[in-house]
Amino acid sequence: MLTKVIGGMEYDREFLTGTVGVLILSLLSEREMYGYELLREAERRSSSAFQLKEGTLYPALHHMERSGLLKGRWRDSETGRSRKYYRLTAKGRRQARSKRQQWLQISAAMRSILGDSHA
Repeated sequence: MLTKVIGGMEYDREFLTGTVGVLILSLLSEREMYGYELLREAERRSSSAFQLKEGTLYPALHHMERSGLLKGRWRDSETGRSRKYYRLTAKGRRQARSKRQQWLQISAAMRSILGDSHA
């Protein structure tokens, strides 16, 4: 069984399958961001529980862009450095809403099953 350590806790990689896509869609549903900004924002909001690696994030972004969920465009930053900013397409916004709803329903069901006393 392959595992990954996130925020000091070890997780089964299968358990994490799909969460990166949900995370990207969720963050980009708020505003467009460049890759490193997505990494930092995920880490900040999760209190460092999600410390994604570039080798995980960028292939996911490229796949989602090829699938028509994201649109990337290069822009120069204030420092003159060129960065690729990603935003959701209409298809991506629909997918983000769907994935969010699914995640909320599944997590509510899991909380009901596990209960606070089992955490």
